[in-house]
Amino acid sequence: MCGIVGAVSTRNIVPILVQGLQRLEYRGYDSCGIAVHAGGLKRARTTSRVTELQAQFDADQAAGQPFEGHTGIAHTRWATHGVPAVRNAHPHFSAGPRAVPESILLASDTPEEGLAARPPRVGLVHNGIIENYESLRLKLEVQGYEFVSQTDTEVIAHLVDSLYNGDILDAVLSAIAKLQGAYALAVFHRDEPQRVIGARSGSPLIVGVGVGENFLASDAMALAGVTDQIVYLEEGDVVDVQLGKYWVLSSAGKPVQRAVKTVHAHSGAAELGPYRHYMQKEIFEQPRAIADTLEGVVGISPELFGDGAYSVFKAIDKVLILACGTSYYSGSVAKYWLESLAQVPCQVEIASEYRYRDSVPDPKTLVVTITQSGETADTLAALKHARSMGMEHTLTICNVATSAMVRECKLAYVTRAGVEIGVASTKAFTTQLAGLYLLTLALAQVKGRLSDAQEAQALKDMRHLPLALQSVLALEPQVMAWAEDFAKKENALFLGRGLHYPIALEGALKLKEITYIHAEAYAAGELKHGPLALVTSEMPVVTVAPNDALLEKLKSNMQEVRARGGVLYVLADSDTQIESDEGIHVIRMPEHYGALSPILHVVPLQLLAYHTACARGADVDKPRNLAKSVTVE
Repeated sequence: MCGIVGAVSTRNIVPILVQGLQRLEYRGYDSCGIAVHAGGLKRARTTSRVTELQAQFDADQAAGQPFEGHTGIAHTRWATHGVPAVRNAHPHFSAGPRAVPESILLASDTPEEGLAARPPRVGLVHNGIIENYESLRLKLEVQGYEFVSQTDTEVIAHLVDSLYNGDILDAVLSAIAKLQGAYALAVFHRDEPQRVIGARSGSPLIVGVGVGENFLASDAMALAGVTDQIVYLEEGDVVDVQLGKYWVLSSAGKPVQRAVKTVHAHSGAAELGPYRHYMQKEIFEQPRAIADTLEGVVGISPELFGDGAYSVFKAIDKVLILACGTSYYSGSVAKYWLESLAQVPCQVEIASEYRYRDSVPDPKTLVVTITQSGETADTLAALKHARSMGMEHTLTICNVATSAMVRECKLAYVTRAGVEIGVASTKAFTTQLAGLYLLTLALAQVKGRLSDAQEAQALKDMRHLPLALQSVLALEPQVMAWAEDFAKKENALFLGRGLHYPIALEGALKLKEITYIHAEAYAAGELKHGPLALVTSEMPVVTVAPNDALLEKLKSNMQEVRARGGVLYVLADSDTQIESDEGIHVIRMPEHYGALSPILHVVPLQLLAYHTACARGADVDKPRNLAKSVTVE
């Protein structure tokens, strides 16, 4: 989702801002822009890609009018308030209130033309959502401020301008006191070159510390190759970034200390290499990602999750999982593991819903959050809500060691999926499952429900996962043949039973995300309770069919589909005795993998979505309307 980059330097910072935006493209966006201090404030914006901005700058350079500056801010926007359009793209400017009476304006003098005629004073970029923007906008309009966009962000720019009295830091502190909602801001003023103010509440923001220059960003990756000295701002922090110095204040304006950390956010993992898309690359990186995630696990121990984990695991008697999207489905798989292997009751909640309903808190609950980025706004808010009700035992499964979620939770298991660029999550999902399986085993051990023999077998199975995944990836040509059929369809049904039902849900999500084919998933036993009405020869039915205790039940569900003329596409273990025939297409999985089989069965579903999207000509890595890191509610 939306990304911020800012810089104060003695050199031209436009190349740094462009590079930073390019490294934030993986979050998803529908417009982008850059503003610099070049005597006055100057900006360029587009609803195309960052490469279009660079093309504009190249054209300006060729025309002898270079777009340059030593101080600037930049942004990639994912639309919330207002359609994707240049007028809604960031950075937003404020030129102050109109000084002339409305009655003498020319008919052709539109608000946007009026703004262009007056030099801007404040430039601002914003991640997040301002909930009280409408009431603020009305007050500012009364003061003579004109709005040229549909965004909540423009309200902040005008608000800062209205409060400016010679010091941009004071104006920002006064402005944020009036804001309700979530924000990460980067603000600069025409009259104060070589100064950018940052502020955060509910959205991430960092400071990059350079030599004689300093930076702001929403993600350390944006500054890869520029600086590895990073300051993570905490909730409510405001930072004054200047040429050779910076200082951090609380929202009340009091100085606070924040540690400088060395973060090697190199961009090498983001190179596409020989693959056609990042999603394809990331699917094939899963054996390595799983191996890296499990590296160093020589035995099952609560300490894998942090100091003090043993006492926490001993104290809790149930688990509450909070997550969104793909992470919610990994949590849904974990529920089966936790209740069958560790015999610990588990509840899985959609994070965006959890804090808006009445629930019964239990201080003996382990609250587990799952998030790829560690910055997912809904999940962070759900965690805060759980803690507010007295549930202080917290643990996260997360892919980013320096994220807000890791800092907020007492315990953590950091997966090592590496950078994931494709919006549709693949390797982050399977590494989450690996982390959750370890958590299950550790809880089982503490509760006295894991024997030495079971531990040894579990470790052996996990170490074999990378090789097993390689075997599954070798099925790609067969999946591509399926994709040719799916590319012609507009609807699909996915079926699974037991711990493979969430895998069916994840398969349907992947298909709809990147192919725009409508897809639904059901527990196969529910087929006769409604979804069977949808089944025709034009509705492909994907079935996850491991050789487990529910196989015979699943076969009966498959017969219900065939009796109605439906066409089955089955991922079957080798010993299931399910064969290809008229109306049934079978891909044989290399081996049955017991409790860990969800990690294997999801991979062909990822490949199916990927190759179907390719066949339909979709933008695989940047599907419409979606963002990678969802940092707004």
